Amino acid sequence: MVSSYLSLAQLNVPQQLVSLALTQLEDFLISSELPDVRWQYQIPELGEGGACSLFGYLQDEPFKLSDYIAQDAQSSNKLAQLQRIVDYVVEQTGVDWYGIYQATTTTEGLQLLKLAYFGAPSRPLFPLTDAFAAGSNNVQVALSGKGRVINNVEHYLAAGGEYYTCDPKVKSEACLPLFDEQNNCIGIVDGEAFNNDFFTDQTLALLIACCIKIPHFLV
Repeated sequence: MVSSYLSLAQLNVPQQLVSLALTQLEDFLISSELPDVRWQYQIPELGEGGACSLFGYLQDEPFKLSDYIAQDAQSSNKLAQLQRIVDYVVEQTGVDWYGIYQATTTTEGLQLLKLAYFGAPSRPLFPLTDAFAAGSNNVQVALSGKGRVINNVEHYLAAGGEYYTCDPKVKSEACLPLFDEQNNCIGIVDGEAFNNDFFTDQTLALLIACCIKIPHFLV
């Protein structure tokens, strides 16, 4: 399970670290209480091109998850499980932003839908198209199924790397795929930090462990 994920996502993290992190995560999920579910959340206005948010400018109406998924007991339980994983990641790593997205069919086509998160308000939907991938790490990872870890955005850009800067405070980012039992990419997680070199092997191992568990709770 661990080796399969690392191979599919093309991530070079020691397998034993991920296995240990997975055991610790499973212990936490057994022993902790479920948090409250957020069925709606504030979202920002979008900048030119729609890829990035205009920080400090929130839309008047909150985004409603119930417009995209059934608001029933089963979905509520799964969303609570996902929020519990988000809370665990934040508590264990101190990451500044972390979100879980699921590939979802909408009236405007297949999109990444943000189900649970921690941090500043951000866009709730990302169109899963090649055109949008040019300006979105999330979409690039969702379409390719390959993890993307950048531990120094400034150096990465200076070396000629492509990176669409949405929040200038972000110095490191890890965007990792979620797979179903047939190894199809069905979503992503995205973590952002305001420090360079944030995503060490140990931190990545925890994020990968979460990626292995999260598909069980997608709606």
